Amino acid sequence: MSKIKPALGRGLDALINPQTRDDISQPITVPASQMKQDDGVSENFLAKIPTSKILPNPYQPRTEFSPKALEELKESIAANGLIQPITIRRTSDNSMYELISGERRLRACLELGYTEIPAYIIKVDTKEAMLALALIENIQREKLNPIEIGIAYQRLIEECNLSQEEVANKVGKDRSTITNTIRLLKLEEEVKKRLISEEISQGHARALLSLPDKKSQLDILGKIIKDQLSVRKTERLVKNFVEQKNKKNQPDNQPSKNIQNLSQSDLEDKLRVIFGTKVVFNQRKDGSGEVVFEYYSNDELERLFDLFSMVGKTAQ
Repeated sequence: MSKIKPALGRGLDALINPQTRDDISQPITVPASQMKQDDGVSENFLAKIPTSKILPNPYQPRTEFSPKALEELKESIAANGLIQPITIRRTSDNSMYELISGERRLRACLELGYTEIPAYIIKVDTKEAMLALALIENIQREKLNPIEIGIAYQRLIEECNLSQEEVANKVGKDRSTITNTIRLLKLEEEVKKRLISEEISQGHARALLSLPDKKSQLDILGKIIKDQLSVRKTERLVKNFVEQKNKKNQPDNQPSKNIQNLSQSDLEDKLRVIFGTKVVFNQRKDGSGEVVFEYYSNDELERLFDLFSMVGKTAQ
């Protein structure tokens, strides 16, 4: 049974609501030379902060930093200055600052030798609020890869007690986008690497999720890369692969079955492939029974709900 997650506290909800954080997304309008130093008291304002006093973000969702992208950012900052400020909070003793968003910008400025950087100082008191804001700011402001985004969504759900619907509202995405992105975390590690390196797209990756095992995913992955298959061709290849695999599991002397004469195990296998989870038939002596779809997390339950919804729409 899935747990009912508590709603966000009012303060946290206001803090991470994108409609209330537009100030952070705006370009710098005050020349750096005219920015004030932090007075240690004011909040929600732009200040000039020593780079040596900014600590890393302990909740950084980014795991990959492209050297090429960092070099391009450095060139842009060197030519035009830092257009988008970083976001920070003060430490509890007011002696240092903790980065919330803008690690690439901070790294670029440090490598350029900047001793100060424009930063928005905001008040974030709790670990929960810091985690939520750090993840949402990075999702909205930075170019994370799909796996990083999926991990960020998962952390928002597990560590901040948000539902997929709430995450969707906070980051301005459809719920189906949240569901599909989190599902990418179930891919085999080699497939994830190729997705991160952009050798395959999210469309390719989602098609591979329909395959039942690691070997199948890696076999089809090799064909995608070797033959430079489109997403549509990949989907057809995966569909044919699953159909052929199901046929091989049938005895050679057994004719093609329709839904009425399929065995219980055949039906369970077919539904397992379609829904990507274990399915069990419990049939009674009178011919009635029940179909049990197993799930192993709240995310899995929500994914199944989305699939059932799509099947219902198709049947209408």
